[in-house]
Amino acid sequence: MFEEFKKFISRGNVVELAVGIIIGAAFTGIVNSLVKDILMPPIGWVMGGIDFSNYFFSLSGGQYDSLQAAEKAGAATVNYGRFINACINFLIVSGALFLIVRQVNRLHILHKETLKTPPRQEQLLEEIRDALRAQVNDRAGHPSNSRPAAPPAGRSP
Repeated sequence: MFEEFKKFISRGNVVELAVGIIIGAAFTGIVNSLVKDILMPPIGWVMGGIDFSNYFFSLSGGQYDSLQAAEKAGAATVNYGRFINACINFLIVSGALFLIVRQVNRLHILHKETLKTPPRQEQLLEEIRDALRAQVNDRAGHPSNSRPAAPPAGRSP
């Protein structure tokens, strides 16, 4: 069982997944700071000083000036402002990942297009190889399995 586990862990996909999760966790901290410290203050300012993270319903029936005061008093609350912040975080993360995946896909397409046609040097080397193969086969009396060789330069057929 240990050998099977070791084989499972050493496969590339598992290692790549672990790296992705670690990077994702670090990315989450960056996005949370972006939303909380950069985006939400201007949005709150435009909306008249509103801080979404402080929006809540008190299920206990008491009136509290802030969410922190309600939590300190031990009141049961529905924190819909934090949910709004989490939705904004999600939209930012999904938008950033969309842009990253889009660029990676473009790079893959460009890479595939460059692989479709071999460079001119490779084409010339393939022609030389095929010509040499044809000469060897002609001398040995075997029919050629490759393309017909082009006549050497400077000679007429």
